[in-house]
Amino acid sequence: MIVTGLVAVVVLALGGAAIARATGAFDDGEGNLRGPQADNAKAAALRITGGGRVNAVERDSEKGATYEVEVTRKDGSTVDVRLDASYKLVVVDGDSESNDSDSQEGQ
Repeated sequence: MIVTGLVAVVVLALGGAAIARATGAFDDGEGNLRGPQADNAKAAALRITGGGRVNAVERDSEKGATYEVEVTRKDGSTVDVRLDASYKLVVVDGDSESNDSDSQEGQ
């Protein structure tokens, strides 16, 4: 009976972890977010920047944001697009690594 109980606990724990991972509740351990939330953040950031290439999506609380999406624009400049929980623009900051001084406040 104890073994059956332990097996049930393990199965429930693994099932819960699988559901959380599928819904994007976890990042990849390096800060990069994956799953539906990341997909929504990528799409919103590319709309805001007018296209480009997404390099990374992370959870971020800086400047009141929920998500940070690093985008390399078509002109080669790199920006951090910060989005709220509804994927609306908070701010676009020049990526400090590229010394881009672009900054736009959210709408």
